[in-house]
Amino acid sequence: MYHYNDFDRAFVQERVNQFRGQVERRIDGSLKEEEFRPLRLMNGLYLQLHAYMLRVAIPYGTLNSDQMRTLALLAEKWDRGYGHFTTRQNIQYNWPALRDVPDMLQALADVGLHAIQTSGNTIRNVTADHFAGAAADEIADPRPVAELLRQWSTDHPEFQFLPRKFKIAVTGAAHDRAVIQAHDIGIQIVENAKGEIGYKVLVGGGLGRTPMIGKVIEEFVSQEDLLPYCEAIVAAYNLMGRRDNKYKARIKITVFENGLDAFRDAVNEQFARTKPAFSGVDVKLFEEIRAQFAPPAWRNAPIEAYDAAYAADPLFRSWADTNLAQHRAEGYAIVSVSLKKPGQTPGDATAEQMRVLAELADLYGHNELRISHEQNVIIPHVHKSDLPALYAKLREHDLAAANIGLVSDIIACPGMDYCALATARSIPVAQQIALRFEELKLEHDVGPLKIKISGCINACGHHHVGHIGILGLDRAGVENYQVTLGGSGDETASIGERAGPGFSAEEIVPAIERLVLGYLDLRSGPEETFLAAYRRLGPAPFKAVLYPEQEAKRERADAA
Repeated sequence: MYHYNDFDRAFVQERVNQFRGQVERRIDGSLKEEEFRPLRLMNGLYLQLHAYMLRVAIPYGTLNSDQMRTLALLAEKWDRGYGHFTTRQNIQYNWPALRDVPDMLQALADVGLHAIQTSGNTIRNVTADHFAGAAADEIADPRPVAELLRQWSTDHPEFQFLPRKFKIAVTGAAHDRAVIQAHDIGIQIVENAKGEIGYKVLVGGGLGRTPMIGKVIEEFVSQEDLLPYCEAIVAAYNLMGRRDNKYKARIKITVFENGLDAFRDAVNEQFARTKPAFSGVDVKLFEEIRAQFAPPAWRNAPIEAYDAAYAADPLFRSWADTNLAQHRAEGYAIVSVSLKKPGQTPGDATAEQMRVLAELADLYGHNELRISHEQNVIIPHVHKSDLPALYAKLREHDLAAANIGLVSDIIACPGMDYCALATARSIPVAQQIALRFEELKLEHDVGPLKIKISGCINACGHHHVGHIGILGLDRAGVENYQVTLGGSGDETASIGERAGPGFSAEEIVPAIERLVLGYLDLRSGPEETFLAAYRRLGPAPFKAVLYPEQEAKRERADAA
C-alpha cells in the first residue's frame, strides 16, 4: 500500500496544527460558530443532532493493521467505544468532544490518516473496489489510480469551492463492485483491441434528490491522459455547474441540462489547455505510486485443513459459501467480515472488534484490510489453510455472520438516530428486518438480495440502487417509508422504481417480508435472483404482493 513520504507527513501535520489553533479560538470565543463552521468542515468535523461527528477518510478503503488499531484507539479514548464505517469507505465517530478533536487528528496523522476533504464542496474521499489487488477478475489494481487522484485532488487550489461536493470511484474489473455509475466521475480500467491498458470514463452519476446513472464520456483514455482528462472534467464542471440552487448544483444536473455532447465539448476544450501543463510529471508519479502496490509474497501450503473443516463443520461451510470470494492467487481467498450480525447497527464496529481484525490481518492477511462501500471489512489475502483458525477467532468476537450479499447484509445510513439532515430512522428498520429473516431462517434460501435504507432524500444508504430500496421520509411528523424495486449498483446499474404508497414504521418490516416471500413464489427456480426475477416479470406481480389490499380491490373490480 502507499506510505506517506516527507511531504505528505509535513502537509498533514501542518493541517493538524492549524486546526488545533482554530479549535482553541472557538473554545475561548474568539471564533464564532459561523466563522468556525467552514474551518471545521474542511477537517471533516460536522455538528450533528446530539454532538460533533468526525468523519475520517480511508482512501480507497485500504488500511494496514496499525491504522486499524488507531481507529480503535480513537473509538475507545475519545468516543463511546465504537466507530461507524460508511458507504464512502470512511469511518465516523459520533460523540467526540470538540476539545479532543485535534488530538484525534494527531493520532491519525501519526499513522498516515486524516479527515481532510471528507466534507465541503470539494473532491471527497476517492473510493475503489474493495477487492482491489486481490480479485481474480481484475485487469489491474485500481488503487494506484485512486492514490494518484487522491494526491492530485487534496488541497487542489482550483477545486476547493466547487458548485457542490464531488465523488470519484475506480474499479479494475468488468464486474463493478465500486458503484462507479453512481458517481460524479466513474473510472473503469479496460483493455483495448491492441492489448493496451486504459480507462473508460463516466460522468454525471449520482443518487440523492435526483438519482441518475452516469454516462460514458470516453470509452478509452490512456494512462498519460487520465489525470489531465479528469482535471478537465472538474474544471468544466466548476465553470458550468449551477451555483444558484444547491439542489441543482451537482455535475449530474450540469450534464443533464447541457447534454452529454456539449459537456464533452467543454471538457475537450479544457483538456487541450490542461494536458500540456502536466508535461508527463503525473505519469512519473503514477509509476512511483504503482511500485508501492506490489502484491505480497504469496506462499504455497497444503489446503487440507480448509477442505476438512468445510466438509465437517456446517457453520464454517455456510460462512465460507457466503463470505469468501475467489482470489487471484492459487490457494488464497478474499475474506469479507460482516458487520451486519442481525440486530446490530450496520457498519458499526467496536474498538475490540477493530483490534481483532487488525490482529487477524497481522497473523493471516499480509497486514492488509479493506473497508467496503457496503459497510463491511475485507481481509483481502488469506491462505485457505488459515481460514479455519481465522473463522474461529471471528466467532469469538461476534464477527462470523454468514450473510454477505444476503437479506441481512443491509446498507443503512445513521438516519435520525444521529444525522441532523435525516427525516426518519434507518438503523431500527435495518435491525428489525435482519432479525425477522433470522427468525424465519430463510436467508440462505432467498439468496443474493441487496436491501439498502436511507433516512432522507440525500440517499447516503444508496437506496436508489438497492434491489429493494427503502427511503424514510417525514409525513406530517410521522415516519413514512417508501419502497423502490429493481435498483442495482453493479455493471448493470439501474435506479429502482417507486413501488407505490409508503408504509409506517410499524408496517415496513411486514411489507418487506411479504415482498421477499412473494419473490420466492414468483421466481423460476432457486437460481433466479430477486433482481433477475424483477427484470423478467416487471413490477406488477411484486406490487401485488407488496400491496395485497390494492390487489384484492382490483380483483373485485375485475370480477364485477
